[in-house]
Amino acid sequence: MIRRRVVLCCLVVVIGFMALSASSTSYETQTPTPEMLHAAQAFLDTLSPVELAQTTMPFDTDERYNWFYTPVDRKGLPFKLMDTVQQEAAIDLLRAGFSEKGYDKAQAIRQLEMVLFEMSGQAFRDTELYYFTIFGEPSARGPWGWRYEGHHISQHWTLVNGNAMAASPQFFGANPAEVRQGSMRGTRVLRNEEDLARMFLLSLNESQRAEAIVSPTAPDDILTTNKREAAVQTDEGVALGTLTDDQQRRLMDVIEEYINAQPTQVAQARLERLHAERMEQIKFAWMGKIEKGERHYYRIQGPSFLIEYDNTQDDANHIHSVWRDFNGDFGEDLLAAHYRKFSHHANVEP
Repeated sequence: MIRRRVVLCCLVVVIGFMALSASSTSYETQTPTPEMLHAAQAFLDTLSPVELAQTTMPFDTDERYNWFYTPVDRKGLPFKLMDTVQQEAAIDLLRAGFSEKGYDKAQAIRQLEMVLFEMSGQAFRDTELYYFTIFGEPSARGPWGWRYEGHHISQHWTLVNGNAMAASPQFFGANPAEVRQGSMRGTRVLRNEEDLARMFLLSLNESQRAEAIVSPTAPDDILTTNKREAAVQTDEGVALGTLTDDQQRRLMDVIEEYINAQPTQVAQARLERLHAERMEQIKFAWMGKIEKGERHYYRIQGPSFLIEYDNTQDDANHIHSVWRDFNGDFGEDLLAAHYRKFSHHANVEP
């Protein structure tokens, strides 16, 4: 009898672990911070009816899938049209959406617009032309999401039922990549994205490096651009499973630089998801020159995600970088799970 109870208990533990593992691969994180919901509601409470109409859109609008990292006209409410109270509420929402590191990175990218204005005098180079758009009604039930976007920033969060969240596409850019004049001289906002990847490449031996460098010429931009769905790229490069322990750690340092822009729970869930997958199949591919200041590109591709980085424009002093989830951009995987569970929503939501 005791033996049968022990076996039963073991089965319960195994089944529970399997269920937990299965659910963790469906959602980027199961417990998004309530601060994001509260911050979104507080921000909306500061808006007038006209501003509210400008800021909010239905969750099922196609606009939710539109994203740009160039200086174009956008939907939503920019900092420029907010009063001080509204700007403070918007900043609180940003702090809830990013880790402290991610928030500082986003703010530093905004400040680069001052550098571009000083260089060009163009009026659209403006630190306050960064827009907030909220899709659906922020709530602990059902799906909703929001977007923060401007030149070289395009960030997207999707939440479902208050217990699941996705945070991609995640785009950061920097122009100049290194500020070479003026009061911000020496600033390199995306320093780690460049330096950590080059350090990893230089840690490879001759045969590994030959496998990692897939082209002597770098493309002019990230290859997936701003398409709604990220296409799986050519399966080439050096595989994580073939690396030494030290090299694996260096490659993970690059990956974690992108992961750690998000709040702790999202970052931890992303990392756990990577470890639950076939990590040995993650590949690093480099194109272009190795030397700093030369045109270069790299990507890191795993079974479920893609990182792309490009520094080729403006004499290799202009960075574009992005994290994409093949099935999870805009929360598509967690929304599919939600609609399977609540099939009556399928007629009213995508």
